[in-house]
Amino acid sequence: MIKFIQSSPHNETHQRLIHCAVKFKNQDFPLAIKGSPFLLRREGLGFVSWKGYNTFENMKKGGFMKDIFLNRKKSDRSGLLDSLRGITVISMVLFHGMWDVYYLFDVNAEWFRGVPGFIWQQLTCCAFIFLSGFCGAMGRRTLRRGLMVFALGMGITAITVFFTPEERIWFGVLTMIGSCMMLVGLAKSTLLKVPAKAGLCVSLFLFLLTRDVNEGYIGILFWEWMELPAWFYQNYVTTYLGFPFEGFYSSDYFSLMPWLFLFLGGFYFYGICGKQVMSVKWQGFSALNFIGRHALLIYVLHQPIIYGLLSLWA
Repeated sequence: MIKFIQSSPHNETHQRLIHCAVKFKNQDFPLAIKGSPFLLRREGLGFVSWKGYNTFENMKKGGFMKDIFLNRKKSDRSGLLDSLRGITVISMVLFHGMWDVYYLFDVNAEWFRGVPGFIWQQLTCCAFIFLSGFCGAMGRRTLRRGLMVFALGMGITAITVFFTPEERIWFGVLTMIGSCMMLVGLAKSTLLKVPAKAGLCVSLFLFLLTRDVNEGYIGILFWEWMELPAWFYQNYVTTYLGFPFEGFYSSDYFSLMPWLFLFLGGFYFYGICGKQVMSVKWQGFSALNFIGRHALLIYVLHQPIIYGLLSLWA
């Protein structure tokens, strides 16, 4: 049963604001409703427009509260987005498993070293980073979450440097994604001033243009436009940015450039079709959704688990 338990009119920035609370399943939910059509603010949700309720009494009598409290749990997440992330995570886990089989356990699979393996790796990492940017546009605590992801990436670096130095990971994908999230969190208000379509086009162009900065030049696909100066490639700081010094090695290297631009492409893609994606009613597949919701945890744990299982098998 849904019941209003308090209500008080209030003026805020020259608009009528009604503070109230509802009791639902023995819990009190504070709300703030203002303007006409009413805007609902529930803790953590921001103001959301709800048309069709032109008076406070109509809201009490209508199905407004049922829409909010009975169906909110389903609409908090996108089944389509979770399933897409789940597919990407599964592909990533399988790729890393194949990498371990080929490079660490000497199983003959020459195809993995060739074009098929390269295409698999590129499609997986590009989808993973693009979706991360898409999700980064939705988050309310992007900076804080970015710090957490960055710290996890640096933790993986420390573990591999000390315990498996021959397969050490400097500036892996988590370090890069955490960095992108922090930068977006700091500059979000400025980034949102750029029209989404223009932002997407510029971001993808810069991604293609800087795709080979690790190799010493910029260009698009097979066109080498400009060779970069050797002094760009000096130390760990330049390596983090995208200019690795001579002799640098990492078994999982994702520099800030060019991948920041792909992340931003996902960020701006949300501005183009994010609402449509989030409004898709298809709930996806439960197994894929579970994997997609726990992508970070799975990424952190999957390599030691795969290595342990392969060691037992070998």
